[in-house]
Amino acid sequence: MNKNENIKIGYRAVSKYLIGSPFKIRPVADLVRRRSYPEAMSVLENMPHKGARLIRKTVKSAASNALADNKKLDEDMLYVRDIYIDEGPRLKRLWCRGRGRADMQLKRMCHITVVVDETSSGVGTAAASKVQRPAAKAASKKAAK
Repeated sequence: MNKNENIKIGYRAVSKYLIGSPFKIRPVADLVRRRSYPEAMSVLENMPHKGARLIRKTVKSAASNALADNKKLDEDMLYVRDIYIDEGPRLKRLWCRGRGRADMQLKRMCHITVVVDETSSGVGTAAASKVQRPAAKAASKKAAK
């Protein structure tokens, strides 16, 4: 028996071969990582970026996988544990330039992987409380003294 078999993986969804640069989509993913599912969906719905639309579809798919697998779960009990934006293949296209020259245009693709998990005891922002910022740590230490 492998020692990694006891680790809970969560519920995931993968979207592959999406036309969009991973460098443009990663900042959007950073905004919703470790947020509760309803909060992440509201953030993504109100963003004008193309990457927000792509990530929203994948997050929604991961949540529906979780709800279909476990009938006891509710949307409020889920949070976005991980989001990975990986590079995909590049489409190489001819780009006509002046004086009979040509350049290569690269249309970049990405793969989006979203892992949602249930929060402990149904708390909506339990995942956010695990990761504290340095300023918050210093303030909590001062309050403890």
